[in-house]
Amino acid sequence: MKKTFAILVLASALGGCGYNDFQRLDEQSKAAWSEVLNQYQRRADLVPNIVATVKGEAQFEQETLTRVIEARAKATSIQATPELINDPQAFNQFQQAQGELSSALSRLMVVAERYPQLQANQGFRDLRVTLEGTENRITVARNRYIETVQEYNVLARSFPTNLTAKVFSYEPKPNFTVQNEAQISAPPQVDFSHPAPAAKP
Repeated sequence: MKKTFAILVLASALGGCGYNDFQRLDEQSKAAWSEVLNQYQRRADLVPNIVATVKGEAQFEQETLTRVIEARAKATSIQATPELINDPQAFNQFQQAQGELSSALSRLMVVAERYPQLQANQGFRDLRVTLEGTENRITVARNRYIETVQEYNVLARSFPTNLTAKVFSYEPKPNFTVQNEAQISAPPQVDFSHPAPAAKP
């Protein structure tokens, strides 16, 4: 009887100090992060098809194409394990690489507007629509992750739940930075001083 009572008291104490909330939010943040990774992978899988289609336009800017290929290689070279969300340095490197791929793809799409034949290519148009949809999915997934981590971090830093965080080693998790969000949302700078190539008859 005394043992049962002690267990009930301990369970009540853990619940009152935020232990259960840490468990819940930790699992939610892992799930949200997995969805972010799924959408980033979905985008990475699209890049080879986009590159192959654009290469069909012989006069397309090679530098723009090369940047996309290099950015994808860099983004996919980082092993995005679940533990990455507990390593601020690794997390920052990962989000920077993804930001560079976002920027490279945005530039490619803007430059592509100068090529009438490419715009008339149904395959390219379909890929562009798919990419836009994927970017929207990424935004939704990132926002869900940001909200979950913010809630978790407030719990980890607030009294008295911060005491529970110390006892059970619940460290604040890294989140997407304001600088990174600004970088991703900034429109690419493209020089249109040179005329676009004329469409072939």
